[in-house]
Amino acid sequence: MEQPIKILIVEDNVIIADDMQSMLEEIGYEIVDNVIVYEQAVEVLKTQQVDLVLIDIILASDKTGIDLGKHIRENYDIPFIFVTSNSDRATVENAKTVKPNGYLVKPFEQQDLYTSIEIALSNFIYGKQNASNSAAPQDNTEDVPLSNSILKDSIFVKKQHLYYRIQFGDIQFIKADNVYLEVNTIDKKFLVRSPLKDYLEKLPQNKFYRAHKSYIVNVDHIDAINSKDIMINNTLIPISKDFKEFIISAMNS
Repeated sequence: MEQPIKILIVEDNVIIADDMQSMLEEIGYEIVDNVIVYEQAVEVLKTQQVDLVLIDIILASDKTGIDLGKHIRENYDIPFIFVTSNSDRATVENAKTVKPNGYLVKPFEQQDLYTSIEIALSNFIYGKQNASNSAAPQDNTEDVPLSNSILKDSIFVKKQHLYYRIQFGDIQFIKADNVYLEVNTIDKKFLVRSPLKDYLEKLPQNKFYRAHKSYIVNVDHIDAINSKDIMINNTLIPISKDFKEFIISAMNS
């Protein structure tokens, strides 16, 4: 089942914080928590799953948002965006030392917030993709950074204007259709623009296999098999000779 991106808000002005939460929830993001000081944010990060953090630079504590940004950089592999009223050169230079994934100046509109989050997530995961596979071709379209990239035990796919987190175990099979891939879960389909070969490299190697030139399958979801096809969720999927031999060998081992 798809899960919306989980966001932690760290903002000491409760009116602004509540307004941000309303904007984000209206778009479709999930707010993990809404806190006002460094210490609370550290505790949430320790105990909750967080995909992105929005941080006010000036907080109601001795430690600032920049201190929190440093803590995140040293302990977590997630992006964060500074949200602040201060856009002076000194503040910006100080903020840059912890390499934020975005910088949003108040006041802002819902679209500004949405755009900042999309770009921050996209650049963050695109950077991870480049770091892990610098030899991979980078000529795909704008959907690639999130739609074709991994975070922990899941993968992001785009549906309408949101990127959803899909658990690997929920993916049943993936079908190539021209320049698009159709990612099938139990009850939903998502379109991703990516080569099938590249997508396979992003999935767990012990579960997902190239069953046919046009299909990747999750072997945990195979319901039946014959000499030419497998069945997953009442869908017949053609299989190659190599995959057939692999499955038969696995069944007999």
